[in-house]
Amino acid sequence: MIKLLLVEDDANLCYIVQTGLQDLIGGYEVVTANNGKEGLKAWGEHHPDIIISDIDMPIMDGFEMVKRIRETDGNTPILFASALTSPKDVKKGFSIGVNNYVKKPFVADELDGHIHAILKMQNGEKTKSVTDHYTFGHYTLDATHATLRNNDTNNLQTLTLREAQILQLLVENKNEVVRREAILSRYWETEDDYFASRSLDVFLTKLRKLFESDSTIEIKTVRKIGIMLITE
Repeated sequence: MIKLLLVEDDANLCYIVQTGLQDLIGGYEVVTANNGKEGLKAWGEHHPDIIISDIDMPIMDGFEMVKRIRETDGNTPILFASALTSPKDVKKGFSIGVNNYVKKPFVADELDGHIHAILKMQNGEKTKSVTDHYTFGHYTLDATHATLRNNDTNNLQTLTLREAQILQLLVENKNEVVRREAILSRYWETEDDYFASRSLDVFLTKLRKLFESDSTIEIKTVRKIGIMLITE
């Protein structure tokens, strides 16, 4: 049973989502709140597995609520369900610790898919793909041959195997947070946690340099949670 906190000021939408997840799809216990202030209280009382929140609400908006939650809770997945999905709003959400966005309007099945994807990543599970070629933004990653092609310029960049592996995992889960522990346990077979963590940071720095001239792609460190490749 997934305990979900739904923070939404639209009573009709709140009812539709709650009944859709609880009664039609099943497997959910949905706790509701009408604004960010009520959401904070419900979060403290019910300890939900995941939080779904609107952004534009009276009394306290979603940004402020998430900011306060993240002061002490860096683990509970949070998804913004909102019409506010401009690059500026999305970047602001990610910067304060939101795990993902879903744009309104949506149906319960769509939301259910997002929820399960986020919870899988929270548990360090890999999203499988049937191909070793991954297209994102202006690029195509050939994970098997460790190359990155800029599809606009046709420039081909050769990667190390480890760089290709890390980038593959991030691209498979683009716009989702991949926990640092999941990356380290998958690619570093060592008992020296400090060395492995610092080594990962070196590889992330190298990968960021590949996209430093492309404003549409960002490899972001989400404090105390993990790494996220953000792309439009």
